Amino acid sequence: MNQRQVSAAELIRAGGAILGIELGSTRIKASLIAPDTTPLASGTYAWENQLKDGVWTYAIEDAWKGVAACYASLVSDVRASYSVELKTVAALGVSGMMHGYVALDVDGNLLVPFRTWRNNITGEACSELTPLLDFAVPQRWSIAHLYQSILDKQPHVARIAHLTTLAGYVHWKLTGEHTIGVGEASGMFPIDPRIGDWDAARMAKFDALIAPRKLGWKLRDILPAVLPAGRPAGKLTAEGAMLLDPSGTLPAGIPLCPPEGDAGTGMVATNAVRPRSGNVSAGTSVFAMIVLDKSLARVHEEIDIVVTPDGSPVAMAHANNGSSDLDAWIGLFGQVARALGVETRLDDLYGRLLPLAVRGDPDAGGLLSINYVSGEHMTGFTEGRPLFARSQDAKFTLENFVRAMYFASLCSLRTGLNILTEQEGVVIEEIRGHGGFFKGGDTGQRMMAAALNVPVSIPATAGEGGAWGMAVLAAFMLRADAGQSLPDYLDAWIAKSIGAPVRPDPHDVQGFEEFFARHKNGLAIERAAVKALS
Repeated sequence: MNQRQVSAAELIRAGGAILGIELGSTRIKASLIAPDTTPLASGTYAWENQLKDGVWTYAIEDAWKGVAACYASLVSDVRASYSVELKTVAALGVSGMMHGYVALDVDGNLLVPFRTWRNNITGEACSELTPLLDFAVPQRWSIAHLYQSILDKQPHVARIAHLTTLAGYVHWKLTGEHTIGVGEASGMFPIDPRIGDWDAARMAKFDALIAPRKLGWKLRDILPAVLPAGRPAGKLTAEGAMLLDPSGTLPAGIPLCPPEGDAGTGMVATNAVRPRSGNVSAGTSVFAMIVLDKSLARVHEEIDIVVTPDGSPVAMAHANNGSSDLDAWIGLFGQVARALGVETRLDDLYGRLLPLAVRGDPDAGGLLSINYVSGEHMTGFTEGRPLFARSQDAKFTLENFVRAMYFASLCSLRTGLNILTEQEGVVIEEIRGHGGFFKGGDTGQRMMAAALNVPVSIPATAGEGGAWGMAVLAAFMLRADAGQSLPDYLDAWIAKSIGAPVRPDPHDVQGFEEFFARHKNGLAIERAAVKALS
C-alpha cells in the first residue's frame, strides 16, 4: 500500500472514518469518507420500485435487506482496499429518495405501503392545498399524500401516529428518534425559513381544514421534529446496529446527524447552498435547485419552494422522469450484443454508447423521444408511456438516437427552469452537476449545457453521489469549529474540487431548442398513448 492507503487504513482501524448511506431510486449506496471529506470506500446494492395497485412503491423488507447488503459491500471494499476490518465509525447519516409517504401506527408498523416520489395520484389534494396554503404543494409531498388519503377516506388515516419519509423512517429505526433534517422536512410540509421549523400559520390552516373529520390528531402531533444540519440527531441503538450490520460487529452509540433527502445531499455534494448558487441532480429523476436571494413574486405549481439543509429558501424544478427510459434502451442494446455472441458489461455499454450523442446532429436529426415512464407533473401527466417516433425523412442514426434520449430526459426540467428565468427573472450563472447522468467524460455536461444554456461544472466527487453528500453532513456535525456555517464548511473542503465548467456550444443550444419545440408538440402523441395503452 502507498502512504495514502496506509493513513486511510489507520484512520479506519481507529474508528475515525465517517459513513453516509443513501436509499436512492435504483441503488442503495454507502460512502465512507475521511474527516476532510476524502472518499475512502463505498458499498452498493441495486433495487427497483414496483407498480402495485396503481402505486409506485418498494417493499420495506427490501429496504432493510438492501441496507444490510450495502453495508456488507462497504465492509468488503474496505477489506479489499486496505486489508483492515471496518468495525465502527465516528458518525453516520442516512438519506433517502425525497419526500413521499411513510405512515406508521403507534407501534411503528407501516399502515400502507411506502408511496414514493414517483406517484402522481394526489392531484385533487394539491388543487385544494395550494390555494389554501398560498404555497405550491407538489404531488409527491407527504402532506399531499396525507390529504389525498383523507379525501379518499382511506381507513388507515385515523390510526396514524407518525408521518415521515423513507430517510426519516430509516433514521427512526436506527436511533429511536422521530426527527428529520430541515431540507427533507421542507418536502413534507412548508417550512418557515425564519425559524427553521414547520410553518405554524399554514399548519393551523390545515388543522382547521381537517377538524370536521375528527381524526384524533393534529398535524404537529404526527410530524417529526425538525433539525438543521450540524445538530446531533440521536445515537445508533443496539437494534439499529443489527439492522445495518447483522453480523453484530458494528457497535451501538455512534452519533447520527439529521436525515436528509437526495435533494439536500445533492446541494451539499455540489457545494450549492449559498444564495444564487445552483445544482442539478440527474438520474432516475432530474431536478435543479436554485438557492434564492429573494422570494418569488407568485406561487407557481410547477416550482417547489424547499430549503437547504441549513434552512435557506430554494426554488426547485423537479421532473419525475430522467434516465429510466435511456437505461432501458441501453439494456436492450446489451441484449442485442449477447444475441450476436458478444458479452459486454453494462458499464462498457454506457461508456461506448453515450459519448455517441456528441457526434449526433444538433437537433438529434429530427427524432423524437418522450421518456415518461411515470406521470410528469411538470407537463400535466398523471401516467406515462415511454415512446419514440420519427418522420420518414428523419436522420435515423445511432448517434442521433442516443442524443434524442439525452435531450428527452431534460425537456421537463427545462420547462420548469423557463418559469424561473422568464417569469421570475431568476439569474442562473452556473449549474453544478451531480448524479449518474454525468458519469464518464463530458457528454452529460455538454448535453446539460445545451439544454439549459448555462455553463455546467462537475465536482470531482460527483460520481460518489448522495451517499457522499450525506457523509459530508455527518462530518459537518463533528466539525472542530462549532460556529462554522455549512456554506463556509463546504467552501473550505469542497470548493477546490469543482472542475472547470463546460460552456454551452451555440450549435448545441440551437439544436436543443429545435428538439424542445418538437418535444412539446409530441406531447399530443403521449396523451394519445396513455389513453390507448391503458
